[in-house]
Amino acid sequence: MSHVFPRHTKSDLPIAAGGDGCYLIDTQGRRYLDCGDAAVSCLGHSNPAVIRAVQEQVEKIAFAHTGFMTSEPAEALADLLVEHAPGDLNSVYFVSGGSEATEAAIKLARQYYLEIGQPERRHVIARRQSYHGNTLGALSAGGNAWRRAQFAPMLIDMTHIAPCYEYAEKSEGESSHDYGQRVANELEAEILRLGPETVMAFMAEPVVGATLGAVPAVEGYFKRIREICDQYGVLLILDEVMCGMGRTGHLFACDHDRVAPDILCIAKGLGAGYQPIGAMMCTGRIYDAIRDGSGFFQHGHTYIGHPVATAAALAVIRELTGRDLPARAGVMGEKLQSALEAALGQHPNVGDVRGRGLFRGIELVADRDSKTPFDPALGVAGKIKKAALAEGLICYPMSGTRDGRMGDHILLAPPFIIEEAQIDELVGKLSKAISAVI
Repeated sequence: MSHVFPRHTKSDLPIAAGGDGCYLIDTQGRRYLDCGDAAVSCLGHSNPAVIRAVQEQVEKIAFAHTGFMTSEPAEALADLLVEHAPGDLNSVYFVSGGSEATEAAIKLARQYYLEIGQPERRHVIARRQSYHGNTLGALSAGGNAWRRAQFAPMLIDMTHIAPCYEYAEKSEGESSHDYGQRVANELEAEILRLGPETVMAFMAEPVVGATLGAVPAVEGYFKRIREICDQYGVLLILDEVMCGMGRTGHLFACDHDRVAPDILCIAKGLGAGYQPIGAMMCTGRIYDAIRDGSGFFQHGHTYIGHPVATAAALAVIRELTGRDLPARAGVMGEKLQSALEAALGQHPNVGDVRGRGLFRGIELVADRDSKTPFDPALGVAGKIKKAALAEGLICYPMSGTRDGRMGDHILLAPPFIIEEAQIDELVGKLSKAISAVI
């Protein structure tokens, strides 16, 4: 009996023993095409440059508490991220993962308004069917009913507007642009309802990951969101924990929408799985308010700015930018989209195939014409996950797509180094898994 406390106590999981490019290998020698590890392994599992960077840093210094010292890799990584960042993002706060990054963002937004003499600003607005992490603050911002339900009495009071979810929520006869403007304007209505002087931030994912299945906003949506935030003095926090770091074809996902946030959260692909790391970035205006005010961000964890983690991430970002891998993710993503549409586009139980770059989602439905989801009792997503694993494919099926309870989708996030033959392998194995279940 294992003494590891697993995610699911009734699971009987293979044991990972090795990695080779796009594949994970278990102790029985079986290979699994890894396209569903929560969008972490952007470089695959055996990148020599990142492995070497970790080894070399451990030999120099493994840990130095940031209350006493900074480190060379942390400084270099911050410089490199700021060099490529959108807008005026020019300070980086390193953490150990995505939930910590969004938690830090919420706290920084609150402290910023305290520093500039607006203590009445306390409300965060987010979106339904979003996911911002599993710490209590991040979970409060997230809008997924299933994830929130049992912890609801402990959560911070935050409000949620509609997502930009064209497939399921655009009205008949409504253009994509008009739909996007309509749901973006819900932000203004909510700010006015709460009182503009009380709202501190709006938080959203540029491409919604786990809870909606790679849903990008329609053209013009985030431009309108940015206008509203500016009009009412509200900070725009973009959560790129899953969709950032090249995953959607740009190093920063918001570059596609031609907007820049006030605070931005990254993780997952930042470390590519070689070390646990995340980061929160903020503008000079926000940093200066802390520096020129109290001088102290009242937040922190033991492992922030960890030298080995930042050394790994520095090597990852150098690989991504030096080899132009975000652009490759864009090109290979279009090939994946075409292959998915060819194999599954007319399937009676596939309602939508969507996404950007190597971040693709397939929404499964009981009836294609009416877009009616499957009965949750059938457990379609969980069954596809098991069937795909049996085929040698790791993907990310999830339930609750529509409202936290109804709906099923499959999220695909393969490494940026995937080849065309492996796209064919992915689509073939996924098609078999879907056929086995539906």
